[in-house]
Amino acid sequence: MFYREAGDFKTSYVDDNQTFPIKFDRYRYYFVLFIAFAIIPLMINSYWVKAIFLPFLIYSIAAIGLNILVGYCGQVSLGTGGFMAVGAYAVYKLMTAFPEINILFHVLIAGGITSIVGVLFGLPSLRIKGFYLAVATLAAQFFLVWLFNRVPWFYNYSASGQISAPERTIFGIAVTGPNTQSWATYMFCLVFLTFCAIIARNLTRGAVGRKWMAIRDMDIAAEIIGVNPLSAKMTAFAVSSFFIGIAGALFFAVYLGAVEVGEVFGINKSFLVLFMIIIGGLGSIFGSFAGAAFLVLLPVFLKNFLVGALGWPTDLAAHLEFMIVGGLIVVFLIAEPHGLAQLWRVAKEKLRLWPFPY
Repeated sequence: MFYREAGDFKTSYVDDNQTFPIKFDRYRYYFVLFIAFAIIPLMINSYWVKAIFLPFLIYSIAAIGLNILVGYCGQVSLGTGGFMAVGAYAVYKLMTAFPEINILFHVLIAGGITSIVGVLFGLPSLRIKGFYLAVATLAAQFFLVWLFNRVPWFYNYSASGQISAPERTIFGIAVTGPNTQSWATYMFCLVFLTFCAIIARNLTRGAVGRKWMAIRDMDIAAEIIGVNPLSAKMTAFAVSSFFIGIAGALFFAVYLGAVEVGEVFGINKSFLVLFMIIIGGLGSIFGSFAGAAFLVLLPVFLKNFLVGALGWPTDLAAHLEFMIVGGLIVVFLIAEPHGLAQLWRVAKEKLRLWPFPY
């Protein structure tokens, strides 16, 4: 009754191969985009943007990127924070060196630079996998943070070692710097998230995505049937790092405005994004959104409910957050490895049969 496909038939391969072949899913997708682009910008204020929407949008891009690498290609990575730092410092150098170029291109180029760095650090995946690959990417995390801390060129020889985003505009509206408007920063990040999600959705459903999943399921069998491990793994690292670099650029330039690499892009950032895809669901674009939403909303809820309404100490609420996240990771890994995305799929299956018995 609530979720039906009866009468939803296709007359061509093009119709059957749409990103959302079921009309209900397609209309729901258009409805969500309409709300996001036309309604929310008229209603939000600076608190909602800074506390909820910008972190959700940016972390969703990073989670999609990491999910492509870990969830779809099966290559474990603990270097997300370091690759986000590459995107942040790349966009900073581009913004200061080429102020006449639009910030939109700066962010995309920063993603491209991060993609190149990701491929370089992904080369060990051709020889090692599993725990050893995780250690290799962890080494990349520490090396990149050390590099941006120790080489003054990256932060333009600033005495503090901190980088700050100069003001940049699109169509005369500031999206970086101290004079930004809430709706403008929200729309800027939303455009990038929509762009990344559509690309990721189509890549994972096509030939490239099938090669990634073949490598993930059994790399030896995939190579036997003609999948090139070199191209499959390197494209996964390249696309993943591209999205993560865009997320890092937006996190610095639009969300924070000023960062110090060790504090903002440390190992905790890598684990945070990894927890998002574990809770949301490995191998699922929707799971990336769900995991990012959960881990962004959880501390906001605990702060406003436990601290604001019930008067709990702030440190107690923070410790409770760690306990909840840790417990959920264990529960999902044991009981539901595909995370919130699988729970959503099960709910849709039940809605297809409701109210009939199943």
